[in-house]
Amino acid sequence: MGVRQRKRHPFPWISYLVVAIGGVMMIVPFFDTVFSSLKGPGEYGIFPYRFFPETWTWDNYTAAFEQLQLDRLFFNSVVVTLVVTASVLITSAMAGYALAKLRFRGRDVIFRFVLATMMLPPFLLLIPDFLIMLNWPLVGGNNILGQGGFGGMTNNIVSLMLPFLVSGFGIFLMRQFMVGVPDEMLEAARIDGAGEWRLFFNIVLPQATPVAITLGVITFVGQWNEYIWSSLIASANPDLMTLPVGIQMLQSFIDPNRTMPIVMAGIVISTLPVLIIFLFLQKYYVRGVMLSGMK
Repeated sequence: MGVRQRKRHPFPWISYLVVAIGGVMMIVPFFDTVFSSLKGPGEYGIFPYRFFPETWTWDNYTAAFEQLQLDRLFFNSVVVTLVVTASVLITSAMAGYALAKLRFRGRDVIFRFVLATMMLPPFLLLIPDFLIMLNWPLVGGNNILGQGGFGGMTNNIVSLMLPFLVSGFGIFLMRQFMVGVPDEMLEAARIDGAGEWRLFFNIVLPQATPVAITLGVITFVGQWNEYIWSSLIASANPDLMTLPVGIQMLQSFIDPNRTMPIVMAGIVISTLPVLIIFLFLQKYYVRGVMLSGMK
């Protein structure tokens, strides 16, 4: 066995070296952001570049809360991200179960339509979605035809959530896993008198927990970092600004040597929730990715 194992892996240290180099390349930019957030005025962007601060200061974090109004940005980001993540999990699980285990006319056509939505570039829908929000009936002063108002739905925080409440990728991911749940198990439960809701909640959903957590992490991270749509809505109503938009606006100030450490402090603060959630759920994330690809 020892000879066979050596023949199979003649240079195992190469794999370790590649993984180590890849890990360093990914983690160095994060540490550079942390150290840059602790630099004093005029230390950022100087040549030669200094990785560590010359003067360590926490004032950038205080300035980030004052100049970015992080309490409001955090509120908007947290509310939008939690609502979108919950909605995607609920709709994806229910639609995935229907497309995987229920037999009805048009099921395959609906599934192909869901797959087709994944082929559309998100940027293609930005202007149509914005016009829909702008002309939403009976909101923001609009009449029943969506005319005559000022801003329509763009003045409401709901506009940040609506385009993301249902995910074609989420439906596809949950459906692919639920197809592998044995039909015999469900038929046995039906014989015992279980209805579809009980089958879904008591049998299928507990088995799909790792995949659901994986989908939740992916959705949470993606929505927390979403920038394009949020900046479009914030251009109509600055009160609906989220963390990525607020940090980017601060970065556009005139003096980057003074504002960039504050921007880095804002980036570190905005990264912490995502980092904490991923660290606590990473084992479910890895397990869910593995299970979603199994028959």
